[in-house]
Amino acid sequence: MVKIRLKRVGAKKAPHYRVVATDSRNRRDGSPIEELGYYNPKSKELKLNLEAVKKWINNGAQPSETVAGLIKKAEVAS
Repeated sequence: MVKIRLKRVGAKKAPHYRVVATDSRNRRDGSPIEELGYYNPKSKELKLNLEAVKKWINNGAQPSETVAGLIKKAEVAS
């Protein structure tokens, strides 16, 4: 199953996340199928490709709880 979840990048104690579509059996930081955006929790910066996210959800991908909240936040902002 394809999941839309966060992939952690960045230094220790300075997290930065990429929103990715990946196989649910892959590791958290494994190679994704597609990168859909990024999120910086320190500065609250969020950028999502909403068209690609909706395409993946329509094709059966399941977003994690955190990503579902970020999607709602991005839709309200746009």
